[in-house]
Amino acid sequence: MPMSDQPKKFVIPTPGEPVIPFFNWGGMRALYVKEVKRFFKVQLQTIWAPAFTTLLYLIIFTVALGRGGREVMGHPFATFVAPGLIVMGMMNAAFANSSFSLLVGKMQGTIIDYLMPPLSTGEMLAALVGAAVTRAILVGLALWVAMLFWPGVDVIPVHPAAVLWFGLMGSMLLSLIGVLTSIWADKFDHSAAIQNFVVGPLSLLSGTFYSIENLHGVFQALSHANPFFYVISGFRYGFIGTADSPVLIGAISLLVINLLLVWANYVALDRGWKIKS
Repeated sequence: MPMSDQPKKFVIPTPGEPVIPFFNWGGMRALYVKEVKRFFKVQLQTIWAPAFTTLLYLIIFTVALGRGGREVMGHPFATFVAPGLIVMGMMNAAFANSSFSLLVGKMQGTIIDYLMPPLSTGEMLAALVGAAVTRAILVGLALWVAMLFWPGVDVIPVHPAAVLWFGLMGSMLLSLIGVLTSIWADKFDHSAAIQNFVVGPLSLLSGTFYSIENLHGVFQALSHANPFFYVISGFRYGFIGTADSPVLIGAISLLVINLLLVWANYVALDRGWKIKS
C-alpha cells in the first residue's frame, strides 16, 4: 500500500502541551457567528428599526432647518447632516449590540457559556467587538442606500478612505464602550444609564446637526474634547470633502482612544471583574 494511502494515526498530545498552540481561530469564529446570528434573527429590530429612526431624524431636521436653500459649510443642509446621521446610527447600533451579550449572560446565569470555551481574553473580546462592528456596518449600509435615493441629499463619497477609517473607528469606539458597560453593569438599568447620560448626549453634542464654527469659543473647546465629534467630522469629510476639525489629528486621536479602551476591556475581562466573582 502506498504511503499516501495509509490512514493517519491520531496522536495524543503530551499532557500539558496546548492543543491550540497559538490562536484559536475556530473558537473565535464560532463566538463571532453566534453573536451575529443573535442580532440577525431579529433584524427588523436590530438593523431596520434603527435605520428607519435615523431616516426620521433626516426628515425632521431637513424640514425644520433645511428650508430656503440653507447651507452649512458651503453645502446644502441635507447633504451636510446626512453623513453624521449615518455614522451616528452605526455607533448607536454598535453600542446596543456589545452592551447586551455579557450583561444578559450575567442576568440569566449563562455567562459560563462565554467563560468555559477554550478562548483567550483577546479572542473573546475580538469576537464580541467584531460582531458589534458588523451590525454597525449593516445599519450604515442600509442608511446609505436609502439616502442615495433621497431627494436633495448627496452621499457619494469624496474620500472613501476617510469614510472607511472613521466609520470603523467610530463603530469600534462604541463597541468597546459597550463591552466595558456590559462588564460593569449588573442590570439593564445600568446599561440604559450609560446610553441615556453618556452616549446619547455625546452623540447629540458631536456636531451632527451643526458646525462648531458657529459656536462660542468655550463650546468649541468642549466639542474638541468630545471623541464623538471627531468621528462625525471625519466621516462627514469623507463625503463632502470639508471638515470643521483637523482630520489627521482626529484619526490619530480615535486610534489612541480605541487602543486605550482595548487595554481597559482586556484587563477587566482577564481579571474577571464583576464576571467571575
